[in-house]
Amino acid sequence: MRRNPKGIVRTILFLFLITSTALLAYLHFFASGGRNLSGAWTAKQDMTEQAAVTALGWLQDIEAVSISLEEMEQYMQGLTIEVNLTMEQSARDTGTFSCNVMPESYDACSQAAYEAFAEAFRDLLIERLDKAGYTGGTDKESIEALVTETFGMSTVAYLMSCGPKLLPSLEELQAQYDGSGTYKTQDGVLTRQSDDGWQVTTKTEYYLRKDSMLILSEDAEYGHSTVYLLQ
Repeated sequence: MRRNPKGIVRTILFLFLITSTALLAYLHFFASGGRNLSGAWTAKQDMTEQAAVTALGWLQDIEAVSISLEEMEQYMQGLTIEVNLTMEQSARDTGTFSCNVMPESYDACSQAAYEAFAEAFRDLLIERLDKAGYTGGTDKESIEALVTETFGMSTVAYLMSCGPKLLPSLEELQAQYDGSGTYKTQDGVLTRQSDDGWQVTTKTEYYLRKDSMLILSEDAEYGHSTVYLLQ
C-alpha cells in the first residue's frame, strides 16, 4: 500500500505546529515567569543584629556587667520593619514600581527594641546590685521603681532619651528604600529609576524570582540581600 507523500508532509507540519505552540506557551507562561515581577511584594527587614550590637556597645561604654552579643540578641528577637514594593510590568522587560518603608512598622520595631533593651538593662542592673550587696527588692517591679526614682522616668523612657539610637532613623531607611518610577530587567539585573521632582535616582540590583519569592541583592552572590514575598 502506497503512502500519500502530501499527507505525510501535512502530518509532519501539523505535529510541528502543535509542538511549537506548546513550546511557545511554556516559554510564555513558565520560562518567562521569573522575569515578570508584577505584584505586591513585602519584605521584613531584620533589625535584630544592628540593635543588639548598638545596645551592647553602649553597655560596654558605661562599664555595665559583661554580656555577650549572643545573649543580647536573645533579648532582641523578631525586630523587623516592613518594606512594601509594588511592581507592574508594562512590557517584556520594563514596568513601573513603587517602594516604601511602612512608618507604623518602624515605630513598632523601635518600641519593641527599647522594651527588649530595657529588660536586658534591668537584668544587668539586678546583677550589679547583687554584686554590690544590695539588700532591697530585685524583682522586676522593684527595679523599675528604683529606675524611675533615680532617673525620674521609666527604664524604656530613660533608654530612649539617654541611651543609644538602636535603629537607623526612619529618614535614613526611607532614603535607602523609598522611591517610585520605572524599572527594566536584563540578564538578571533590575534597574530602578525614580524621580522625586528634584532629582532622578538610579538603583541597580541583581534579582532572582522563585515562585512567590523575589530576592534583590547588590552583588551576584546574593550575600547581603532583601527578600520580598508576594502578597
